[in-house]
Amino acid sequence: MNRRVLLKQRPKGIPVVTDFEITETAIPSPATDEVLVKNRFLSLDPYMRGQMDGGKSYIQAIDLGDVMNGHTVGEVILSNNSAFAPGDLVWGPGHWQEYTLMKSPSLRKITGLPSLSAWLGPMGLPGWTAYIGLSDFGTPTQGETIVISSAIGAVGALVGQLAKSQGLHVVGIAGGAKKCRYAIEHLGYDECIDYKAENFPARLANACPNGIDIDFENVGGPILDAVWPLLNSHSRVIVCGLMAQYNLISKYPGPDMTQLLRSRINMRGFIISDHFARIPEAIARMNELVADGKIKFKEDITFGIENAPEAFIGMLQGANFGKTLVELK
Repeated sequence: MNRRVLLKQRPKGIPVVTDFEITETAIPSPATDEVLVKNRFLSLDPYMRGQMDGGKSYIQAIDLGDVMNGHTVGEVILSNNSAFAPGDLVWGPGHWQEYTLMKSPSLRKITGLPSLSAWLGPMGLPGWTAYIGLSDFGTPTQGETIVISSAIGAVGALVGQLAKSQGLHVVGIAGGAKKCRYAIEHLGYDECIDYKAENFPARLANACPNGIDIDFENVGGPILDAVWPLLNSHSRVIVCGLMAQYNLISKYPGPDMTQLLRSRINMRGFIISDHFARIPEAIARMNELVADGKIKFKEDITFGIENAPEAFIGMLQGANFGKTLVELK
């Protein structure tokens, strides 16, 4: 049988376990050009929260009763596609379930990496987002200061290491002293500020004595409020995520846009799906860095598809330490 996680009801604020439903159905058989994949790891990502609300967004909503969306890595079990054979390891939109029917072009064959799960981290969407977002929209210059919220998250941790390798002064923002120590001691950040600590805005200002040239924003809300007055003229704000605002019932008030005008700040919303033509380049570069040991990544793994809802809810509240994954049986 194929165990799946469905969206049972639309969340009101922070999701709860009863917003999901775990069901079993027969394992499907592949049609022409399809393959049957046994999923090994499922990626849990903040963008999924927006899909649960329904309505218009930059990514397709999940209908009630549908399987929760998400990317997986796994093994081909049966194939009716000449490009894939049983035993091939693959990446694709496998969703929150143990078995999935998939086909090209969304299905990619995995080769050459010792860690299968890395294709849901530095080699997957987080790595593509970090590499393309920083290089194309951050346009970093040696000596500049970059601030990265959710500093040890799936995307943020990679942005920080890429920025440090390019000679930037790297300041992270994370929740808790343990996460901040990890950012400095293991990822090479120059500073990491605990947003839960007293006087967070003042601590952030002290860590950025020359102001902020690039803000790689993954959180929004009060985090962005603290960053905003520190932005230099001609700084760049890359809005990759707004995790602090996804669960709000009423709209969060925004920053004073007069500073955007006065300081000629370049603020850009960034969605990786707009840049798929650059993905082969991102994969190749991240593969080099991972293979050479120049990129470190930490994973927060939960076991069993039945525990995916709790892991997802915890991630939205910052309970994870590293890239949030579910290992499937």
